[in-house]
Amino acid sequence: MNRFSRRDWIKGGGLASAGILLGGCTRLSSGDSPKPNIILILADDLGYGDLGCYGQRQIQTPQIDRMAAEGMRFTEQYAGSTVSAPSRACLLTGLHTGHTFVRGNGRVGLRPDPQDLTVARLLKDAGYHTAMIGKSGVSCDVDDPRHPNRKGFDHFFGFLGHEAAHRYFPTELWRDGEILRFPGNHKNEGDKYSQDLFLEDALRYLEAHVSGPFFLHLSVQLPHADLYAPPRWKNRYEGSFSEDPFEGAHYRAEPHPKATFAGMVSRLDWEVGEILAKLRGLGIDKNTLVFFTSDNGPMSEGGHHRDDFHSSGSLRGGKRDLYEGGIRVPLIARWPGSVRAGSESDLVGAFWDFLPTACDLAMVPAPGHVDGISYLPTLLGKKNEQWQHEYLYWEFHEQGGKRAVRIGDWKAVQLGVSVDPNGPIEVYSLKDDQGETKDLAGTKDDVVATARRIFAEARTSSELFSWSGEPVEKAL
Repeated sequence: MNRFSRRDWIKGGGLASAGILLGGCTRLSSGDSPKPNIILILADDLGYGDLGCYGQRQIQTPQIDRMAAEGMRFTEQYAGSTVSAPSRACLLTGLHTGHTFVRGNGRVGLRPDPQDLTVARLLKDAGYHTAMIGKSGVSCDVDDPRHPNRKGFDHFFGFLGHEAAHRYFPTELWRDGEILRFPGNHKNEGDKYSQDLFLEDALRYLEAHVSGPFFLHLSVQLPHADLYAPPRWKNRYEGSFSEDPFEGAHYRAEPHPKATFAGMVSRLDWEVGEILAKLRGLGIDKNTLVFFTSDNGPMSEGGHHRDDFHSSGSLRGGKRDLYEGGIRVPLIARWPGSVRAGSESDLVGAFWDFLPTACDLAMVPAPGHVDGISYLPTLLGKKNEQWQHEYLYWEFHEQGGKRAVRIGDWKAVQLGVSVDPNGPIEVYSLKDDQGETKDLAGTKDDVVATARRIFAEARTSSELFSWSGEPVEKAL
């Protein structure tokens, strides 16, 4: 099976531009059906174990479970980071957190083109109409109301700032640079529920662009932060769990936090079903590839704790961890007639693979500097043509600094990097110990040495995110 490293990509100028795809990957040809529409649905803080098709037994997710049954379920895919902003930056730029400009939350956004090229820009240039609806993925918080449009999205409707997206009754949203105000909303309550607004906009978008090709990034808030579910969804779970009321603090008070969280996930599930039903109704089902995933592991906030529903499944940790529970996420792909129904893949990959995959679908070369590889061969059932990563790398600059690398079935994690970049490294065998319960560093000197080498070579310095004592270079 082919192996791949980022250095191979750079040396070749990109797989597509170097022509390596002809031997190592699969691209759609001009003789195939028209370029497929692409929909990327991104949940917020949904855990690996929050869906029925990934083992959840208490929360009902029939629509997403059906999507998995009609498509491909990936079991070893990873988010770009363990918190929102850098994870989304990785998703949209094809770069991991050692290279992307946005490596953490805060007042930071992707830089103007041609810096930080996004998949939206590349697909737009390839003839796609592009849209992002919901929580902006090109910044955590910026002043420019047209920033999403300047980063390649023909249409944007949603939150420019991530903190505002913690709430479900916004006093204002942005649509293509124009502000929309909702005077009936008051932070935690109101008459305009953001998820209703986003779903309605997404359905209108599909109707308006039925002739395609289009790229729709539906970036929902659910099930993150403020615990709120419309009565239709919350009521179905009330009385099902032993509850500890949340009195409220930074987030709204909620007397039934478990029922509310479960209702939020089921509401998300229903929204996915509405999107898929619209595709069928418009007759574009078979020419639309729909992805569903989550931006990082599950949270413990606002009266909810990830252990309430075993949201990480059998994985260790959650949001803000670089253990598996913080970064391994569900990924489902549905494309009737092209992706085999009921299929499953253990391909090891991460958010930075989405950009080259989308480029392959659009029949355009991916930029040569990206860290991702296309998984189109896997989607089309051509596993023998699928390239593999040499490693996956993450860094996280909160809680003392953390970094991790997956090398085949081995996982290395280093904590306290900001204090001591040369400190101890933990080693786990994911083949035998998916829950990362037994540190094998004492018997795996070779893995520790390989991890140290990768930690040193896998990143470029950053003016915004650096380890203690590291030289800082100004970003170009």
